[in-house]
Amino acid sequence: MSTDANLMPEKNPAGRSTGTELVRLERVTKRFGDHTVLDNLDFSVDAGKHVTLIGPSGSGKTTILRLLMTLLKPDEGRITVDGEQLFPAPEKQVREIRKKIGMVFQQFNLFPNMTVLRNITEAPVTVLGMSKDEADERARELLELVGLTEHVDKHPSQLSGGQQQRVAIARALAMRPQVLLLDEVTSALDPELVAGVLDVLRDIARSTDITMLCVTHEMNFARDISDQVLMFDSGRVIEAGPPEKIFSEPEHDRTREFLSAIL
Repeated sequence: MSTDANLMPEKNPAGRSTGTELVRLERVTKRFGDHTVLDNLDFSVDAGKHVTLIGPSGSGKTTILRLLMTLLKPDEGRITVDGEQLFPAPEKQVREIRKKIGMVFQQFNLFPNMTVLRNITEAPVTVLGMSKDEADERARELLELVGLTEHVDKHPSQLSGGQQQRVAIARALAMRPQVLLLDEVTSALDPELVAGVLDVLRDIARSTDITMLCVTHEMNFARDISDQVLMFDSGRVIEAGPPEKIFSEPEHDRTREFLSAIL
C-alpha cells in the first residue's frame, strides 16, 4: 500500500521546519478528585517527529491526548501548539488551534447514520469551510490510501472493526492536521484485524512529515515508527530516548519491569 504525500499535510509547510517544536506541555497537572493523573509534567514534541508514550494503564498517557484534544482541561500548567497557547486561552483561540489537531480514538466514533464518505467529508465542510466537491475528492483519495474505496457508500454497521478504524484514520487526515494523536487505535480490534490498521499507520509515518503522538501497547509498532519513546509512570516521564535505547537498553528499573511483562 503506497501513500500519496499530497493527501497529507505538506512536507515542511511554510513557516515551520521539521525539528521545530510543535507541541509543548509545561508543568501540567491534572487531577480527578484526589487522584493526580499528571504530575507537574513537562515534555515537547518536534514537528515531523513520531513520539510514542508507553507505560502501565493509568499512568496518564491517554489523559495527555485528551488535553490536547480539549476534551479535558489541565488543573495547572500551560499547553502550546505551533507556538500558540492552547491552555489557558480564550475559547475562540482554543477552537482555532484545535483545527490543527486530529485524533484517532480507541473506539471508532463514526456517525452511524452517515455513509463512509460523509463521515470523512462532514468536518472538512462544516469546520474548515471546504467545498463539498473538494471534500468528496479528498475523501475518495484517502479511502484509496486506507484500502476502502469499494466501501464509500456503506454505513459503519456494514464494516468490520478494522475497516471502521481505517475510516476513522481517513477522517482524521481529511482535516490536514499538523499533529495526529493515536490513542490505542488497535485495542478494540480482533487480533486478526490489528496488522492491517498498523500497516496503514506505518505507511503514513514513513511517507510523510506528519507529526504523531501515539499511545500504544503494540511495542513492535512503537519500535518501527518512533523517533522517541517516553516511558510514563504515575503521571511522570521516568525515561525517554530513541526506541533502540528504550527497548534494548532501558536504564530505569520500572521501564525494564514494564517491558519484560509485555514483550
